[in-house]
Amino acid sequence: MKLFQKYIIFNYLKNFFIIFLSLEFFYVGVDTLSNYNDFPDSANLQLLYIVFKTLDAMNYAIPLSIVFAMIVTKFAMIKSNELVTLYAVGITKKAIVQPLFLSSLALALIYISLNFTSFSYAYEYSRNLLKYSTISTASNELFLKNNNEYIYFKKLDPIKKYGSDIKIFTIKNNDLSQIISAKKGYFNKDNWVLIDVVIKNKPEVGRIDGKGFTQEVYDKYKTLKDFRPKIIENIHKGKYNMSIIDTIDALVFFSSQNLNLDRIKTLLYSHVLFPLFAPFLVVILFYKLPISNRFFNLAFLSFVFIFITLSTWGILFILTKLSSTSVIFPELGVILPIVLLGFFALFSHYKEN
Repeated sequence: MKLFQKYIIFNYLKNFFIIFLSLEFFYVGVDTLSNYNDFPDSANLQLLYIVFKTLDAMNYAIPLSIVFAMIVTKFAMIKSNELVTLYAVGITKKAIVQPLFLSSLALALIYISLNFTSFSYAYEYSRNLLKYSTISTASNELFLKNNNEYIYFKKLDPIKKYGSDIKIFTIKNNDLSQIISAKKGYFNKDNWVLIDVVIKNKPEVGRIDGKGFTQEVYDKYKTLKDFRPKIIENIHKGKYNMSIIDTIDALVFFSSQNLNLDRIKTLLYSHVLFPLFAPFLVVILFYKLPISNRFFNLAFLSFVFIFITLSTWGILFILTKLSSTSVIFPELGVILPIVLLGFFALFSHYKEN
């Protein structure tokens, strides 16, 4: 790596972390002041709420900071005439934008990788702390369908992966054929392990002397393969986020259920593709910025490019919400805009001499 590239990366990352921390403090500070009266009584829970809210703020701060850092870095180089000097010694725009794009892409990929973890549930955890003074809340009275089974949970704790008063009704040929009842159960690896189980079988009545009603009792019984607690809760509530792994599991699990999967697809696309708008926008805006402040008002230009960044992010965010509610297809609301941004960034890069 050449010396000027190291210098650009250093300044870009420095500006990124300054802007990122500023946005984080602003977001968390405003939220703290707004919800202070509803804070949990415990100091530990208050600190935990601030931590989760800080993580939640990263969903907004990281993509915007990636673009803002490039704008600040290039304006600083314009103001100090460093950019003109680099061009004067024969360094091209492509050579300068390369370290900016690679740095922004690395930051976007780090952010995407965070969504594979419980980081995605930061908003849910902070909301639960504010409302219930606990990280997780048990869902009550859940009734769900899985293929030819109807599953009832009187109580489900998705964090502990525990349920109580579980009933599974199996339908065969439009007729109830089996009822599985359990006092409690827990999810282990890929299956639910039910405790104190009673299985009642009702055979099809073909003749008067045919096999009748039977009942079996088990201490433990495995069933409901891949019916993950977090998937159950999120699909049931229909308004929380999911990690990339849970989203893929939900998409695979419910693909055969003849259900509307737009919300799950939107979550997956927004986790994997949405953050990429930032490095693409870095390339596009870099080529649109001037190389000197002699003929331009930098203060006005900085306002214009910040406005463009916020507008682009806002439009993509609205399209994501519309896709989540099935107003438009997720492929049109999430994938297409990001792909178009990527092609425009590529076009802007290759048309430069």
